[in-house]
Amino acid sequence: MKKIHFIINFFVLAVLIGCANDDLDIDLDGIAAPANISVLTTVTQDNTGKVTFLPKGEGATQFKISFGDGTPDSDYIGVGSTVSHVYKEGVYKSKIIASGLSGKTAEIEKEVVVSFRAPENLQVVVTNDKLVSNKITVTATADFALFYDVYFGEAGHPDPVSANNGEPVSYTYQAAGVYTIKVVSKSAAIKTTEHTEEVTAKLVLNPTTSAPAQPGRQAGDVISIFSSKYTDIAGTNFYPNWGQSTGFAEFDLDGDKMLNYTNLNYQGIALADNVTIDVSGMEYLHMDIWTADLDKLAIFPISKSNGERKVVKDLTANQWTSIDIPISDFTSQSGFTVADIFQLKLDAVTAGKSVYIDNIYFYKTAAETIGLPIDFESAALTYAWGGFGNVDASVVTNPNKTGLNVSNKVVKIDKKNGAETWGGASLNLENPFDGTKGTKVKVAVWSPKVGAPILYKMELSTSPKDGNGNPTVNFEVQVLTTVANAWEVLTFDLTSAASFNSSIKYDRVILFPDFGKNGLGETYYFDDIKQSN
Repeated sequence: MKKIHFIINFFVLAVLIGCANDDLDIDLDGIAAPANISVLTTVTQDNTGKVTFLPKGEGATQFKISFGDGTPDSDYIGVGSTVSHVYKEGVYKSKIIASGLSGKTAEIEKEVVVSFRAPENLQVVVTNDKLVSNKITVTATADFALFYDVYFGEAGHPDPVSANNGEPVSYTYQAAGVYTIKVVSKSAAIKTTEHTEEVTAKLVLNPTTSAPAQPGRQAGDVISIFSSKYTDIAGTNFYPNWGQSTGFAEFDLDGDKMLNYTNLNYQGIALADNVTIDVSGMEYLHMDIWTADLDKLAIFPISKSNGERKVVKDLTANQWTSIDIPISDFTSQSGFTVADIFQLKLDAVTAGKSVYIDNIYFYKTAAETIGLPIDFESAALTYAWGGFGNVDASVVTNPNKTGLNVSNKVVKIDKKNGAETWGGASLNLENPFDGTKGTKVKVAVWSPKVGAPILYKMELSTSPKDGNGNPTVNFEVQVLTTVANAWEVLTFDLTSAASFNSSIKYDRVILFPDFGKNGLGETYYFDDIKQSN
C-alpha cells in the first residue's frame, strides 16, 4: 500500500514517454526534491484527540506522516489528501515527509498540541497590507490551541479560513469598508475560545514601488535636498510651520524612505538656518512625485534676496511622475536669480490631496561620466573605489609604465595580510553597462604572481538584496594571471556566466584580486577596463 502512489506516478511517466519520441531521455536525477513543505493541522472539538493533517509542497507527488507518538507512520497519500490520527493529550513532534517524482524527499517537523482544555489567553493581531487594497492579515495565538478559524464577515462569504495557531492568514475584501471578524481558537476540547472585532479594509493610496532609480553623478554635478542616492544638505526641515493645513509623515516602503504630504494646500521645505545654495551652475530641478488624487503641483524655489517663482507641472495618478524643470524656466521670470536659494515651496492647485515625494535635487549634465571604458585618466572625474574585506583601493600613478601599459593612472588594490578570501573593491558606474557594445571585458592587470585568480563581477545596485545586503542581480567571471610583475591583458567572457544578461544595465564593477585566498599583503594594479566582442 505504501508504494502504490509511487508506482502510479511512474506508470503515468511511462505512458508519457511511450507517447513521445523513442529517443527521449528523462533525467529523473535532474528533478529537484520537493520544496516549501507545509501542513495544516486541525483537531475535532469532541475530546477524542483526533487530529487531521493536510500536507502541501511544491514538486511533491505524495506524503506520509510520522505522528511523533511512537505509533507507525501513515501510508503514503496523494496531493490534496488528508490523514487523521488519534492522540492522547500532550505535545508531539510530528514529521511530514514529501516525496517527488524522482524519489527525492524533503521533510519538516510540525508541533502538534492536543489539549482537552479550551484555548486560553487568545491574542489577535490584525494588519492592513501596504501593497494590496482591502487586504488584511490576521494572526491569532492562544495557549493550548492547535489551530483557529477566521470568519471575515463579508456578505456572500460565510465560510471560515483556517490556520495553524500562531500562523497568519490573509483575506482580500471586494470593497473598502468596516467589517466584523470573528476568530475561533480551537484545541481538542469541545469548548472553543472566540474573539470578535471590527476591522477596516483600506484602499492602498500610496506607492507600492520605489521611484525610478537615479543615475550616478559626480559630486560637483548635483546638489541634493532629499535622495538616498546622493549626499543631502544637512539640517533641512521638511515640515516648517508656515500656517499650512498640510500633514506630514515619512513613508517607509520596505526601507525606501520618502516624504508624504497629506491634505496638501501648500508646504515649505527649508534649508538649515543661514544656509543658502547657489544653483546657478545647475541646469535642472528634479523630483519624483506619486499621487492618487492630485493633478497639478506648483513648485517654487525661493531666493533669500529676490522672492519666489513657480512652475506648474501635471501629475499622473497612481504612478510615479518624474519631473525635470530647467532652471531657466525660473530665471526667465522677471529677472529671478538662483544664487541664494534657501527654501522650496509646494502648492497644490487643488487643495486637500496627498503626495509622496522622493529624489529632490538640482543637477547639471556631466561633461564626463564614469562608465566603460574606464582608463582613470580624467582629472574631472572622481573614481570612488570602495574596498571591502580588509582591502584598500585607490587611483595612483602607474608604477610600471612599460610594456602593454604606459598610461599615467591606474587603480591600486592592496590585499592586506589576512584579508578575507572575498576581499575586493567596487566602483559605481554613472553610465551603466551597454551589452550592445560587447560581451567580453578586457582588463589590463599587473599581478605579483602567476596563477592568481582575478574575479570580475558586475551588479545591478538597485536589485533586491540577499541576506548579506548584496544585490541579487549580478554575474561573475574568473580568469588566472599568466605573468608576474608585468602588465598583461586578461579577457573575461561574460557569456560564460550563467547569470549574465546582456540586456541588464549593470551599474557596478567589482574586482577581486587573488580571489578565494586570504590576503598575503600583496598589491595588484588594474587599468583600461573596456568591452569588446
